[in-house]
Amino acid sequence: MIKRALVTGASAGFGEAICRQLLADGYQVIGAARRLEKLQSLQKELGDNFIPVQMDMRSTQSIDQALASLEGRENQIDLLVNNAGLALGLDKANQADFRDWLTMIETNIIGLTYLTRQLLPSMVERNSGLIINMGSTAGTVPYPGANVYGSTKAFVKQFSLNLRADLAGTKIRVTNIEPGLCEGTEFSTVRFKGDEERVAQTYAGAHAIQAVDIANTVSWIASQPEHLNINRIEIMPVSQTFGPQPVFRD
Repeated sequence: MIKRALVTGASAGFGEAICRQLLADGYQVIGAARRLEKLQSLQKELGDNFIPVQMDMRSTQSIDQALASLEGRENQIDLLVNNAGLALGLDKANQADFRDWLTMIETNIIGLTYLTRQLLPSMVERNSGLIINMGSTAGTVPYPGANVYGSTKAFVKQFSLNLRADLAGTKIRVTNIEPGLCEGTEFSTVRFKGDEERVAQTYAGAHAIQAVDIANTVSWIASQPEHLNINRIEIMPVSQTFGPQPVFRD
């Protein structure tokens, strides 16, 4: 029987790479994102086992509508990848735009927890499933300007661990992936609101993680036997360690 995955933030970056890899692994993949046209373009390339669905993680109503459009398939999700998330700005707390803080909270916390809550009962009923949340090293390692973004990712880490505690006695697995500096995605373009010069400066000489690295990590976690749970997995490029971002040398 074919396994089914739901991947949020599927239109680009980590999400797109994860969808491609899971399709190669034999999954039917429901790709969810705000930009339906990008998902539909991906479907033309990837085929009928990729199912596009429009979903805005900032809106519980949008999540409900997206799940309703799946016509029962939402009750047969074997793998949920809560990938959608964002950072906005790198200003210190006293200078930050509160609207950016609110958007991060709505997306990274409320949307993620709401979607998980909607899909979890069917997993518990079937006593089967895997939830992979996309955290960040920012949820553990503080750095200037990470204020609310880092806090949302700390929430995701603790939420993942508490899900495991709640699900003790079931066969449902939960993993939090915590990437460090990554490039080749829209993350920093969104964070710096289209300032490509600042994006380029962020990654100069960094040899950062690529989206395919995260996709391969998701694939590896999903391939592990059902008795094995990966609680957390923290990944950094060799050029990065702990604390504020270092000055990179080639």
